[in-house]
Amino acid sequence: MPCPITPPDGPAWSLDVETTADGVVLVLVFALAGQETLVKLGLDRPDSRRFGHAVLAAGGDALARTFFDGSRGEG
Repeated sequence: MPCPITPPDGPAWSLDVETTADGVVLVLVFALAGQETLVKLGLDRPDSRRFGHAVLAAGGDALARTFFDGSRGEG
């Protein structure tokens, strides 16, 4: 069953990870001006951990801003 937030014509972007001896390469594919665009970002292990922590923090912040307004002492 497809994820309900996926557009009917497929996702607008994709993110994949390739492992390397020194860390990872993040592979982001998206459309830009009607053309498929590929971005590869090489990260060593410490940078990949920092990136992962930042993504989790941003996701938590977005969740809190979306669902908790503070009026009930939440968040």
